[in-house]
Amino acid sequence: MTAHPSPTTTLLRPRFAPFSIPLTGVVPPVCTPLTPEREVDVPSLIRLVDHLVDGGVDGLFVLGSTSEAAYLTDAQRRLVVETVTGHVAGRLPVLAGAIDMTTPRVLDHVRDVTAAGADAVVVTAPFYTRTHPVEIARHYRVIATRSPVPVFAYDLPVSVHTKLSAELVLELAADGVLAGLKDSSGDLGSFRSVVTGARSHPDITGFTLLTGSEVVVDSALALGADGAVPGLGNVDPVGYVRLFRLCRDGDWERARAEQERLCALFRMVDVGDAARMGGSSSALGAFKAALYLRGVIDCPATAEPQVPLSEGEVELVGKYLAGAGLL
Repeated sequence: MTAHPSPTTTLLRPRFAPFSIPLTGVVPPVCTPLTPEREVDVPSLIRLVDHLVDGGVDGLFVLGSTSEAAYLTDAQRRLVVETVTGHVAGRLPVLAGAIDMTTPRVLDHVRDVTAAGADAVVVTAPFYTRTHPVEIARHYRVIATRSPVPVFAYDLPVSVHTKLSAELVLELAADGVLAGLKDSSGDLGSFRSVVTGARSHPDITGFTLLTGSEVVVDSALALGADGAVPGLGNVDPVGYVRLFRLCRDGDWERARAEQERLCALFRMVDVGDAARMGGSSSALGAFKAALYLRGVIDCPATAEPQVPLSEGEVELVGKYLAGAGLL
């Protein structure tokens, strides 16, 4: 990581990239296929991108939680972004996570992913040490002034142990610091406050509001969200695209039925035995096992030190796929 000079006291408004804002539709957080040796499996990653693009998605988000970004080396992170942006070749916007503990480290990731072709960066609050809302706001302001592309806030309290308040998000949106929000907090009430506030604020225009929850996409869209970033969208992109279009067209009865089908499929994340693995191992293992069973990727390996699914657990994933009509 390289050092950066101290920020100046005057923080300028960021420059936005050319892709259309607000970004709408389904923007899946792309899994990172790995080889048995835990290196990035580039051919499988390209097939996964094709699987998503063919499914009709509206954008791609790499280096998020579902991408196992926290487990990847800096070189692997850059390889993922270069592979995806190079293969997509401008057909869809590519958002990339620039996720790390402190502002200088995030700035290094911003430099790397934008050099690799990312159209926007997605940034959490600082973590490891506890930070005050004023410090979180400064974190985003400094990053936005130095990023050549739009900055999206990533509300992920389960991992960074900080909940972004609606007030803070709206303040940064009104000041032009943030281009959007990916809300993975699971707090639909707080998300509603941001949606309502953004839609009524005279200084907020073109602000993208995306839910990161697989199971309440229809509810979030009914509240006024612009789209969704569902990890399960790796497995069934067509289903989430269909759900988005039904909601967009106001066909709420059919949308509810599609959401319920996806909720049933999402139960695959619990196939792992909680006595021997954590929730991340189970969920990411299930997504990758599903992609492996569907013939999209060559190996369902997850990054160390996550525990792999057993043969029996992979069979259970197959039953969920069959029940959803995907095998």
